[in-house]
Amino acid sequence: MLTDVWTSLMLVWITCVPYTSMTPIISQSKSLQTGSTALLRGLVEGQRILSRAKRGWVWNQMFVLEEFSGPDPILVGRLHTDLDVGSTPIKYVLAGEGAGTIFAINEITGDIHAMKRLDREEKAEYTLTAQVTNRDTDQPLEPPSEFIIKVQDINDNPPQFVEGPYRASVPETSQVGTSVTRVTATDADDPVYGNSAKLVYSILEGQPYFSIDPNTAIIKIALHGMDREMREEYLVVIQAKDMGGHMGGLSGTTTVTVTLTDVNDNPPKFSKSLYEFVIPEDLAIGQPGGKVKANDRDIGENAKSTYNIIDGDERDVFEITTDAQTQEGILRLKKPLNFETKKSYTLKVEAANIRFDPNSGAPFKDTATVKIAVEDSDEPPVFSKPTFVLQVDENAPINTVVGTVTARDPDVTGSLVRYFIDRHTDLERQFNVNVDDGKITLAKPLDRETDMWHNITVTATEIRNIQCHWNHSQISRATVAIRVLDINDNAPEFATEYEAFLCENGKPGQVIQTVSAVDKDDPIQGHYFEYRLIPEMLNNPNFTIKNNGDNSISVLAKHDTFRRQKQEMYFLPIIVTDNGNPPMSSTNTLTIRVCGCSREGIVQSCNVEAYVLPIGLSMGALIAILACIILLLVIVVLFVTLRRHKNKPLIIKDDEDVRENIIRYDDEGGGEEDTEAFDIATLQNPDGINGYLPRKDIKPDLQFMPRQSSGPNGVDVDEFINVRLHEADNDPTAPPYDSIQIYGYEGRGSIAGSLSSLETASSDSDQNYDYLREWGPRFRRLGELYSVGESDKET
Repeated sequence: MLTDVWTSLMLVWITCVPYTSMTPIISQSKSLQTGSTALLRGLVEGQRILSRAKRGWVWNQMFVLEEFSGPDPILVGRLHTDLDVGSTPIKYVLAGEGAGTIFAINEITGDIHAMKRLDREEKAEYTLTAQVTNRDTDQPLEPPSEFIIKVQDINDNPPQFVEGPYRASVPETSQVGTSVTRVTATDADDPVYGNSAKLVYSILEGQPYFSIDPNTAIIKIALHGMDREMREEYLVVIQAKDMGGHMGGLSGTTTVTVTLTDVNDNPPKFSKSLYEFVIPEDLAIGQPGGKVKANDRDIGENAKSTYNIIDGDERDVFEITTDAQTQEGILRLKKPLNFETKKSYTLKVEAANIRFDPNSGAPFKDTATVKIAVEDSDEPPVFSKPTFVLQVDENAPINTVVGTVTARDPDVTGSLVRYFIDRHTDLERQFNVNVDDGKITLAKPLDRETDMWHNITVTATEIRNIQCHWNHSQISRATVAIRVLDINDNAPEFATEYEAFLCENGKPGQVIQTVSAVDKDDPIQGHYFEYRLIPEMLNNPNFTIKNNGDNSISVLAKHDTFRRQKQEMYFLPIIVTDNGNPPMSSTNTLTIRVCGCSREGIVQSCNVEAYVLPIGLSMGALIAILACIILLLVIVVLFVTLRRHKNKPLIIKDDEDVRENIIRYDDEGGGEEDTEAFDIATLQNPDGINGYLPRKDIKPDLQFMPRQSSGPNGVDVDEFINVRLHEADNDPTAPPYDSIQIYGYEGRGSIAGSLSSLETASSDSDQNYDYLREWGPRFRRLGELYSVGESDKET
C-alpha cells in the first residue's frame, strides 16, 4: 500500500541527471506487510547504488534536490502503491506548494518531475501531499501522505556590496594603522552549507596608501605622513570573493573614496615682507588705508588668522582688523593725519592662526613691515575754536560789532580765508560778517523779549590762487551763539485784567483785591515794583492801597456805605514803576463793582435791577417762574388759533368784498391701483351692506334714517347706482353742498367799461349794444349776438 511506502523515515538523494537516464525512485515503507519483501529488497539495492554514487544520507521524510538552471525537467521521485497491480484503475494525485506549476506527477506511473528552475534563494523547501484515487470514480483509495522537497544550495550568487560605493574621511598625517572605514558585502548563498557564502576581502587599487583586513573588511592607513596639501582624495577599489577566496569562487567589487581632512599643520605666510602705502592726510577716521594678507595652505578654521600691530612709531594712529570673508588685514585710521606734522609711519604687523595645535611646536604666525607715506591734501580752513559765544545789547545800533571769528588754512601754502554767514541759519538777516576779517556786525535792531539767543553758522573758504578764485570744495563751519543782553525798555503792567467785587455790607479796611505786576525785562538784580495812586486820587475817600512786600499790593475799602443805587462801578487808576535804569512806569486801571452779598460775604448779584427783586427768591427760581409763564402763554395762543381755524365756514360771506372763491384740494386719486379709496366689493355685491355707516366729515343738522335694503339677491349694478344717486340727492348731509355765490364786484380799468347791469337801473331792453361792433374783431361775435336779440324783440 501507498501508506506503507511514505510513512517510514527515509531520504532519497536524486542525482541531477537528465530525465532519460534517471534511476527509478526507491521507496521505503513504514511497516512491511505481506507481499512487500520484494519492495524492501529493492530499497536496499537502491541504497547500495546511492552509496556507490557517494551521496550522503539524511533520515527525514523529505527529498533533497539541488537547485538547477537547466531547461529540461528533472525527475524528483516516483510514487508507488501495492494496489497498483495492473487490474485496478488507479491515479496518482499531487497537491501542495508548487503542485501543477513547479512540480508535475504522472498520474499512471507516479513519477514526479521538477518543471521549472529551482532557486534556493527564492524558496528553500516545498511541502506536498500525495494520494492514490480511483481513475474512474476519483474516490480515494488510500489516505493522503505529506512529504517535503528541500532545495540544496549551490554557489550561484556572487558577493554584493549593498551600501556601496562608500565615502570616508581621515585626518591628514594620521599614523599607520589608523582605521578609515569598514565595508560589508553579502552573499545570498547558504552560509551553513559549504563555502558558498564564506567571503574574503582584498584591495585591487589603493596601495600603498591603504590596506584592508581580509576577514573584517576594515580599511586602514598604510603610508606614513599623508599630506592633504599634496593630495586630498584617494579612490580605493575593494574586492569580496566567496568560497574562502579559492579558485572558482565568485567575487564582487566596490569603491571607497577616502578624503583627507585638514589639520592645522601650516602657518600663515605673508606674500611679501614689506608693504608700502600712500595715504592722504584728509582720510576720514575709520576709513581703510591699505590691505595686507598672509596666505595659509590650510582650509576652514585652520586657515583663519588674526592681524595685530606689534611694533612701530605712534601705533595708536592706526589699527588693523581682519576681513572675515577674504582673510585680509585692513589698515584703518584711528586719528587724523597731518602732513605738516608727520609725513611717514613705519609699522610691524603680525598674522597668527586663530587655531593651532600646541603640541606641534611650529610657530603658527608670521610678520611683515608696513611703511605709510602721508600725502599732502588741500585741507579746508580751520577755525580757532568750533563754537564762538558772543554778547550784544538789545538797544545796540545798526553796524555794531558783535564779535570776531578767525580761521586759518592749515596747508603749507597758507591761503587767505574768506568768511560768510549761512543764511539758512539767519533767515531774518539780523547779522553780517566781514568776508576778510570775520567781524560780525548788527544788521537789524534786536529785541531780547522776542529772541534772547541767536545761533548762526559762519563758513570759512580759502582762496585758491592769486586770481582770488574761491575753493568751494574746501569749506569749514563754526557755530556762533549770540546772546542779547537786556536793557530796561519795557514798563511793568498788571499781571492780568483785574475786576474786583465789593460787597455793600462790607467792612472798612476789607481787602477788595490783591494786585501784582509783570515786566518783560529781565534785570540782573531781579524785579522790584512800586505801586501808587495817581495824584488826583491820593485823597480818594473810597479806596486805598497797601504794599504787601512781595511785589504785590492789596486794595482796601475805606467805608461801608457803598450802594448800588448810588454808584454801581468804580475805576481806580494805579501807577506801577520798576527799578530799572532808567525806571519805567505805566498806569493801570482797576475796575471795582458794587455787589449784593450774603451774610457770609458771598457775591450774589452785581447789577441795579437785581436789587428790586423780592427778597427770598433766588435768580434761578425767578427764571423758572418766567419760563413757566411763557410756556402757558404759548399753549393758550395755540389753542385759540386752532379753535378759530376749526370754526371757519366753508362758504365765505363778505358783504363788502364778495368775489369768486376757489377751493383747492391737494388730494389726488390713486388711479387703477388705488384699491383702498373705494370698496369695489360693494358694487359686486350690493346686498352686502345692511347697516348704516354714519358720516364723519360733518355733523348733520337733520337726522336721516338709514335705508333698509329689501331688494332680492343679484340686484343689477346700474339699478344699485341709481338708487344710491337718488339717496344722495335727497340727503342734505351728503356733499357736494348746494350753495349760491354772489358776485358783486367787477374789475376796473378796462376801456370797454362795464358789461354788467348790476350797477345800472335800466333793464336789458333799454340797452343799446351797437357799440360792440366798434370795439374790434374780438367783440364782433358778441355784438352780433346782442344785435340778433334786439331784432327778435322788435319783431
